[in-house]
Amino acid sequence: MTYARTEPTDQEPDIRARPPLVREFLLVAGLFLAYKFGRRAANGHVEEAFRNAGNVWDLERALHLPGEGGVQGVLLHSQTLIHAANTYYATVHFPATVLFLVWLYRRRPLHYLWSRRILAVLTGAALVLHLIFPLAPPRMLPAAGLIDTGQVYGPTVYGATPATDTMANQFAAMPSLHVGWAVMVAVGLIVATRSRWRWLWLLHPAITLLVVVGTANHYWLDAIVVVALLAVALAALRLPLPARNAPAHLPWATGAGAVPGAGVRVPAYAAVSGADARVDAYVAGATHPARTPAGSGAGR
Repeated sequence: MTYARTEPTDQEPDIRARPPLVREFLLVAGLFLAYKFGRRAANGHVEEAFRNAGNVWDLERALHLPGEGGVQGVLLHSQTLIHAANTYYATVHFPATVLFLVWLYRRRPLHYLWSRRILAVLTGAALVLHLIFPLAPPRMLPAAGLIDTGQVYGPTVYGATPATDTMANQFAAMPSLHVGWAVMVAVGLIVATRSRWRWLWLLHPAITLLVVVGTANHYWLDAIVVVALLAVALAALRLPLPARNAPAHLPWATGAGAVPGAGVRVPAYAAVSGADARVDAYVAGATHPARTPAGSGAGR
């Protein structure tokens, strides 16, 4: 007699929760394209973006937040370090999130659905803020006294003239999706795994925060706002409970062949190695009581 595997859900993926691959690919790609084109729709508000940047800078000073220049000063002590920070900013953000979703899709389908919804809500909320609150990053603000490390040291993902950059909206600093997506990747992996080392995933958002601030692409407030939005999304969209897997070929799992109202349950010794013959006898006796040999002791 062979039993279905009953390992914890963090070890054995529930394939019934996994949505069709083609549909998910089209959905995620569509959401990403909608976001990219939505950001470009916010282009052209240059004066408003610089006015908002001045207000954000003044608010940070009023709140006594640390200056972004302190982080940039540390990075500028080494050309290798600043180049690594620019590379991290340009190359890690999107691929890390894609790999995170792919892994969840294959190994943790329920966590994948939850994480995809959270990321979609967070990104949609960020797009709304980009549209209603254009913001020039600190590398463009003269009062900040920071340099554009991407343009000076490379690599960079932005054009040299922000007002005419057709590839990206450089006036969409608020909030920082670099930080928001990184925090969600860490949260999703911590929740979906059981390793004692899983808390190290928090290094990803920590490094991302230092990178986006040190390269003068974002203010501290950009990160604070996106974390607040993520907290609201996490509170509103709870992780669905996994279905309890039962051995499908047994009568108590599907009801097939079971006597109505019999309430057949697996005996305590069913989990003991080498007990298959006794389990078969128990099932046979429970589902066909008329065949139980007389004097066997059944029903005592």
